[in-house]
Amino acid sequence: MAGIKTYIEEAVHELTTKVSWPTWEELQNSSIVVLVTCILISIAIWLMDTIFGVVPSKDGLLGFWKGLLGIFYGIKL
Repeated sequence: MAGIKTYIEEAVHELTTKVSWPTWEELQNSSIVVLVTCILISIAIWLMDTIFGVVPSKDGLLGFWKGLLGIFYGIKL
């Protein structure tokens, strides 16, 4: 039981004295970078899904290949 108490005391001491917490400005800048990155990755995934993806059909089940490539493959020459 003493080991757990020592561990908690040392963890609190380390978090309060040895950790360098970011300033409010650094936190805001980092949050903006994360938000912009998430938006860009979401757009990239949406584009790939639109080009190569399978689109849900009207009854809610997954339909056949319906992406842009599916349109090209469906052209009968």
